[in-house]
Amino acid sequence: MEARTDWIHVLDREAVEDLQRAIEEVRRARSEMYSVTAENFPLPVLSRRFAAIADALENGCGVANIRGIPTGAFSMDDLRWVLWGIGVHLGTPVSQNKAGEFFAEVRDYGEQLGRPDSRGYRTASSLRFHTDRCDVVALLCARQCREGGDSRIVSTPAIHNAMLERRPDLLEELFGNYHHSRQSEEVPGELPYYVNPVFGVHKGRFSSQYSRSYIESAQNFHRAPRLRKEQDEALDMLAALAEELCMQTRMEPGDIQLLNNHVTYHSRTAIVDFEEPDRKRLVYRLWLSTPQNRELPASYDVLWGATAAGAVRGGVTPPSGLRNMDDWRKGAGRSA
Repeated sequence: MEARTDWIHVLDREAVEDLQRAIEEVRRARSEMYSVTAENFPLPVLSRRFAAIADALENGCGVANIRGIPTGAFSMDDLRWVLWGIGVHLGTPVSQNKAGEFFAEVRDYGEQLGRPDSRGYRTASSLRFHTDRCDVVALLCARQCREGGDSRIVSTPAIHNAMLERRPDLLEELFGNYHHSRQSEEVPGELPYYVNPVFGVHKGRFSSQYSRSYIESAQNFHRAPRLRKEQDEALDMLAALAEELCMQTRMEPGDIQLLNNHVTYHSRTAIVDFEEPDRKRLVYRLWLSTPQNRELPASYDVLWGATAAGAVRGGVTPPSGLRNMDDWRKGAGRSA
């Protein structure tokens, strides 16, 4: 990946002007962000690239990077519109937390990792390899920190294949059930943890859902079974292989990073930020359910909801129950 450029899409002047026209249009219409769809954020130039990007995300390497958005010509609010507009062309936004937010800011809120309700994207800490609860995560770098904050990405099929060659016995463990904490995001009637395998293969398509922090957090619940030695050893090897096989890249302001959570893990190095508030690291984030997504094993419904290919799925269920943008637009979420 480091030697290739086919996953990097550099925008030319026409594509940038495409974005500027779309932003001007939604501003003239005084549109609320959540009400804006691909139809009322037209990108006739840039959208020519979306089919190739979507295909690479689902059927190729699972990684895409869009570069060349001139941050000097776009305000912070403009950049929010850029990510939202591109996102709704690629998929359906899904809820990222129990508050039902479809658009998140990844920055240091002063939270500390290790708490039962903490979320890594709200800290300055380094983050271990993990997946998000969506088909594709989209990140736009608005401001980068002084040091650190680098993205680390690894192919999960590559991890699978390396384990198959070196320790097939431990690979088999990852297809078994692990208990994961819901990080205080359960709804009434749900346990504070869920049960799901780390690896799954269904109809020839691979998928992984993983956060070691959530697995370890689930061990705090007395009703969750204790991890067996072999399960822990499999997670140790998975983590070691992720370190061995990953690439490290730095998002620059104006970069959009797109990752398919079924076939990649991502992590982040620790952030050393600027002191001035208006210079601190700021990354905008969308979680997307994509129309070309793969069918998942039926057991994945505990986390994903629908598992059929092409289904709108994923996200965190808020109290309203509206975990994707399609449901929100039907009316019940408009007053939220």
